[in-house]
Amino acid sequence: MRATILAFAFIFILGGCAPKEPAPNAGTQDGGEAEAVTSNRSLAKPVWVDESVSDYSRKDGFLTLFVDEKATRVFATFPAPNDDSVSLRVIYAAGLTSGLGTNPIGLDRGLFDGGSIIAFRQVGNKLIAEKENWGFRASADNPLERKAVRESFARSFLWAGDVTATGPNGEVLVDITTFLTRDALNLVSALKNHSQGGDFSIAADRTFPDITNVLTFPDNVEFDAYLTLTSNSPGREVQMTSADGRAITFVQHHSFVRIPDEGYRVRYFDPRAGAIDEPHYDFSSPLNDSIIKTVARRFRLEKQDPSASLSPPKKPITFYVDSGAPPQVRDALTEGASWWADAFEAAGFKDAFRVEPLPEGAHPRDIRYNVISWTHRQTRGWSYGGGVSDPRTGEMIKGSVILGSQRVRQDRMIFEGLVGADNSGTGGANDPVIIALNRIKQLSAHEVGHALGFAHNFAASSNNRASVMDYPAPLVTVDAKGALDLSNAYDDGIGAWDKTAARWLYSQFPEDADEAAALNQIIDEGYASGLRFIGDSEGRSIATAHPYASVWDNGEDAVASLRQSMDVRKIALANFGARSIQDGRPYSDLRAVIVPIYLFHRYQVAAAAKLIGGFEFSYNLKDDGLTTGTPVADDRQRAALAALIETLDPEVLELPDSIIDQLTPPLGGFGSSYTAETFHSETGPLFDLLTAADNAATITMSALLNPQRAARIIEYQNRDESRLSLNEVLQAIEGKVFAQQPTKRRQAIAQQLQVRFVSTLIGLSGGDAGSENAGTSAVQAVVDLYLRGLRTRLAPGILERQTTERAHREWLIAKIEQHFDRTVVTQSPVVKAIDAPPGSPIGNGMMESCWHCD
Repeated sequence: MRATILAFAFIFILGGCAPKEPAPNAGTQDGGEAEAVTSNRSLAKPVWVDESVSDYSRKDGFLTLFVDEKATRVFATFPAPNDDSVSLRVIYAAGLTSGLGTNPIGLDRGLFDGGSIIAFRQVGNKLIAEKENWGFRASADNPLERKAVRESFARSFLWAGDVTATGPNGEVLVDITTFLTRDALNLVSALKNHSQGGDFSIAADRTFPDITNVLTFPDNVEFDAYLTLTSNSPGREVQMTSADGRAITFVQHHSFVRIPDEGYRVRYFDPRAGAIDEPHYDFSSPLNDSIIKTVARRFRLEKQDPSASLSPPKKPITFYVDSGAPPQVRDALTEGASWWADAFEAAGFKDAFRVEPLPEGAHPRDIRYNVISWTHRQTRGWSYGGGVSDPRTGEMIKGSVILGSQRVRQDRMIFEGLVGADNSGTGGANDPVIIALNRIKQLSAHEVGHALGFAHNFAASSNNRASVMDYPAPLVTVDAKGALDLSNAYDDGIGAWDKTAARWLYSQFPEDADEAAALNQIIDEGYASGLRFIGDSEGRSIATAHPYASVWDNGEDAVASLRQSMDVRKIALANFGARSIQDGRPYSDLRAVIVPIYLFHRYQVAAAAKLIGGFEFSYNLKDDGLTTGTPVADDRQRAALAALIETLDPEVLELPDSIIDQLTPPLGGFGSSYTAETFHSETGPLFDLLTAADNAATITMSALLNPQRAARIIEYQNRDESRLSLNEVLQAIEGKVFAQQPTKRRQAIAQQLQVRFVSTLIGLSGGDAGSENAGTSAVQAVVDLYLRGLRTRLAPGILERQTTERAHREWLIAKIEQHFDRTVVTQSPVVKAIDAPPGSPIGNGMMESCWHCD
């Protein structure tokens, strides 16, 4: 999510207007209190209309627009330019009204970029749309200092159009059609980068403004345009979701929004507080201060009575729910999002947050409405939340949320796999429909939280479910009768951390208060109560080390939670079969249902693995009283290793014939079918147990033998030789996967795990060319020595085996020798792992990682 603007694209728009250029230091400070933001003046409605457009449809609002229905052109009247040639300055955002509908590509309905400030500047007889570079600025009053910074970094001219006519007061009339029909979101490159066709191009004859959706409002103007891309060789995802992959028509959206009025006070970012940051470089910073300044994103919220501890706001924050969502889903979205009202009350605001249906006659593109959208895709995928903020100050103008409709159905399927489809619709504690709707409530609260300015807190699930800003796994327990219980699968309501974060981000203090001290006190109180906050960079990846920060996990004790998840998995698999799907459904549906049940432990494995080579820390500041980092205690690391090794037991990974024989293949019809949600099969129509076992083993081994984790283990042992060693980890895995099994099937599973173990070690030692799995030189030295010893232990004659076992061991020896014989150019000795079906929503779309999503 870091490579493209759309990586931070969550669904927002915001903007502003004005001929007068805002001072580069607007909304920043050079020490001392945050100063009020200087806004741009409002636009007056033009009284002049050129005769060339007098017969066209006129739309008055933030801008006056003229629409030529016959030629599908759009004209706009811009104010007279100021002394700096700027006619109008707005906050501009581009997005998609109509998307592709495939999550791996990420071009979804409702998607918007993060917004930018565009200056429409008149140069001769042209009007230039210039994207201003607010990432680099100077807060000094000296205009020459500001000018020096402005000229040191490149601006961008996005578009130029000819001035059609000039009014008596200098107003200009411009045909903006080609601005609206350009590839503003770089859709062509997005398709190419996702291998969906490298020859897509814009079909000019099928690309034009949607004249029925040229909209004007008091503070924004909105445009839709049909953008048709053509290719003779479209990719698979395009073909699967479009009517004709050779010609795909998007509806691209553009927003011009008024720059906010003055009076907003910035809040400077604190890494401990759980807010979303908006950084910039301030070259006026003193030499003893950081040049990077960061503000927190948030809505403008002010008390009617600033002196009151609890006061109604001057204007509440209201989110509106998409009427396109089904009624039961719409109710769940409304209820979940409404949880935030409690957080705002904790911040001192009464009735400051509301969630309502979109009013009849209101348009979701009106900048005055924050909208929760229900979006459809072919498959399940990520949901997004956020907003476009004023890049100068971090002020949020419009919040938007995209919730993918397929997620709730996937959740219902998982719960039916756990407790049986016969519970669906019963209204009981184990009703998969009710549990799935409870998940939707949490998801709605999560994405609205991003729109309000709150970041992920991946330590919350290990902290008594302290925040809706974590990725929650369903908490499944085993009752006294040995049955699975979903009654407490998801929490209900906002969390303790959310209230602390809201107090920090939104509290308003009396004018005479020491704001910095008050904000520090909020953080001190939160951490003193036992709350934790760990964000994306240290919570998401399997390589990270914080013992309390993971995704889709449960419980403060990751080892106990892993063992519990294995117990749940065992019970669910014992009861798996026809009861796991709805009546009337084909047995082949069980191939999709078995995946999240067989791999039920996958995320708890990752959480437990983080204890090994683990490092506990907080985002502390100097003299804030928080502790510095500390390695995880050795006994906890060894306990985690023991629990993880048990997930590699062939008995645990085996399935009985009674289950395998029910996992029949689906009918292969003439239409395309989607198979990413099922285990790969090397055995044709027969369910491939060995590949499923390999998927599960790869999850555990990839976590245990992650290169960064291995390096940390060695580093800790360099400090203290009694600590867990990398060699000890390798011996523990070998002891499990090379143990003799009582049946031929389990022995076959063990052999599959042995292949994965040897291949993982060779990759860790740098034997897989081009792979990112190689460890440091110290890690490679340990692994190479271990592989040499393993080769000796595998040699025939040391342990007599039957012919097939001996052949397998000789094959492993050959792979190890191939790794060491670098003089022979041959294929890689690594046996590539087959990807497991996705657990998280499928693909990351246009994001390389997902900072504001769930």
